[in-house]
Amino acid sequence: MKKTGLLLIAILAGATVFGQALQKKDKAVFKYYNTSYYQNTIMKSIDAYETKTDTPSTKRFKIDLTGMDIPTSVDQFTKFWFQPPISQGNTGTCWCFSTTSFFESEVYRLSKKEVKLSEMYTVYWEYIEKAKGYVKSRGTTEFSEGSEANAVTRIWNTYGIIPEADYNGLLKGQTFYNHAKMFDELDTYMKSVKTANAWNEADVIATVKSILNSYMGEPPTKVTVAGKEMSPQDYLKNELKLVLDDYVDVTSLMQNPYNKTCEYVVPDNWNHNADYYNVSLDDYMSIIKSAIKNGYTLAIGGDVSEAGIDSYANTAVVPSFDIPSTYIDENARQFRFSNGTTTDDHGIHLVGYYVKDGNTWYLIKDSGSGSRNTTVKNKQNFGFWFYSEDFVKLKMMDFMVHKDAMKDVLKKFTK
Repeated sequence: MKKTGLLLIAILAGATVFGQALQKKDKAVFKYYNTSYYQNTIMKSIDAYETKTDTPSTKRFKIDLTGMDIPTSVDQFTKFWFQPPISQGNTGTCWCFSTTSFFESEVYRLSKKEVKLSEMYTVYWEYIEKAKGYVKSRGTTEFSEGSEANAVTRIWNTYGIIPEADYNGLLKGQTFYNHAKMFDELDTYMKSVKTANAWNEADVIATVKSILNSYMGEPPTKVTVAGKEMSPQDYLKNELKLVLDDYVDVTSLMQNPYNKTCEYVVPDNWNHNADYYNVSLDDYMSIIKSAIKNGYTLAIGGDVSEAGIDSYANTAVVPSFDIPSTYIDENARQFRFSNGTTTDDHGIHLVGYYVKDGNTWYLIKDSGSGSRNTTVKNKQNFGFWFYSEDFVKLKMMDFMVHKDAMKDVLKKFTK
């Protein structure tokens, strides 16, 4: 081999070693979660109400954030109006808490009106719609606690919405929501319907309503606002003045053509909604960044069961032992979705941003218990997360936003 060839090989080998030396390697530790907000606050409150046993502690493999330069306070972020975080308790209804919070922010953005809307009103009627879908499909559609952000717009288009003060879905003596027994009863009943082939929709809906009413109370058909009695549909139209058709759901997956609408194929999309705008990953991230920097918040969802999440630091990052930052692209994203290591876990509300050393961090408002593990010394972070741009890029699979926040991208879509 010629000397020039040997020299080239040596240079390339040296560059590879040098690059590996510069690449920071994250470490991990096992952490016990026996001091979590879920165990020590939510479940203890439920235990007192229902006389149940404590939840055992768990050990999890998590990133070691020691020495990492991460945000430490909500106060570092530029943020836009939102109601204070509230807990979803022991329920699987994050989709409703996050999207309701999003629409509360939208009402304020559009009219400067501060409203607090009822999450459980939407949850109640979504169970009714799921039961109808289960009957129509003869038991083939998903019947679970989960749904997607567009379930909120679908329910509101049919049933309207009401203030939280008129219906909170808590029974007397309850501090936190606990839908464990309610869902077990609903699930057992729906399975019995399928086993017995008893597909009488009127009978099924009557039974489902009776179960919901016993655990949540019956939602009102009229509310009084500013001295005026109105229906939930009138409240949506005349008080909130939201045009629900102005909101779009966006995803970025290679399994579908870009710049066309598609179905987001996850269990919680139980009615097979195929109106998701599928965009390239570059467009996906550009929309998120541009939207929040221009005052549009987003209802966003994806995978939060990751080693890069530390609930005591309110932080979510992608560790190098998962994948180095420079390798996070549409292939890495699709690979994890296709093999099931990225799942549709949780719905949250993106309400702010912080730029540090050229990297964008996102402020996440959350109804889940993990966001409440923060210590007393940084109690201002209670109910929030700090998501790195890499974490959003790799693990957040869809979002809802006002269509005006992505006008240029929408022009790429063909009918």
